[in-house]
Amino acid sequence: MAFALNIGKCSLLGNYRENNEDSVDVKAFPDLTVTIVADGMGGQAAGEIASKKAIEIIPRELRKHIALNLNTEAVKGVIRRAIVQANEEIMAMGQLDKDMKNMGTTVVLTVWRRGGEMFVAGVGDSRCYLIRNKQVQQLTVDHSLAQALVEANTITAAEAKEHRFKNVLWKYLGSKEVGEGPDVQVVDIKAGDRFLLCTDGLSGVVSDDGMGAYVDGQADMQACAEGLGQLALDSGSRDNVSCVTVEVTEA
Repeated sequence: MAFALNIGKCSLLGNYRENNEDSVDVKAFPDLTVTIVADGMGGQAAGEIASKKAIEIIPRELRKHIALNLNTEAVKGVIRRAIVQANEEIMAMGQLDKDMKNMGTTVVLTVWRRGGEMFVAGVGDSRCYLIRNKQVQQLTVDHSLAQALVEANTITAAEAKEHRFKNVLWKYLGSKEVGEGPDVQVVDIKAGDRFLLCTDGLSGVVSDDGMGAYVDGQADMQACAEGLGQLALDSGSRDNVSCVTVEVTEA
């Protein structure tokens, strides 16, 4: 079966921040569609710069190196290397300019080759969810200290949601911990699947089930993305709010 994607995107300053450090983009190349969300951090305008570099470098590298004849494992390798390349360039900028010394950014992305699977990867705590058959599943893993405590069986997943370290990241673009790049998930897509990529300005205030139900109930993906942004603000988000929504349809 041939598929097509309907995509919406939204990035809001919010009610409490002076500048928007989030960046979102959708790149539709001839044989490749990339959606990407990044949440920058750092002093001055450094967070904005880091997130913009991430959404610029990663699609550039993917377009350069992903070919239709590559197998699944090879594509996963290209995605990891693209993320590592972005990390290296962001770290280099931080070393050259003292105002950017501590800058960094999260990143979460989907990569779809025409006629193939959906690839998902993330660094930091921006997330990707799959909504299928009215069920919502988080595909990415947060690289926060709270999640590390969950994986060490020190606290429960429920406790992590309220833990004081839930927003403290140990891995993000701009850090040496990125190493050889993150795990890449592969999803065999079906018509009706919906994906949500978002920053913690949304996932930190609206429950997974709440987001999943909202996405499932919307017909238009652009209206869906904008509605989710407003839902986060109405729910008391004190951060920038950004998301990308993706619907898989029969071509």
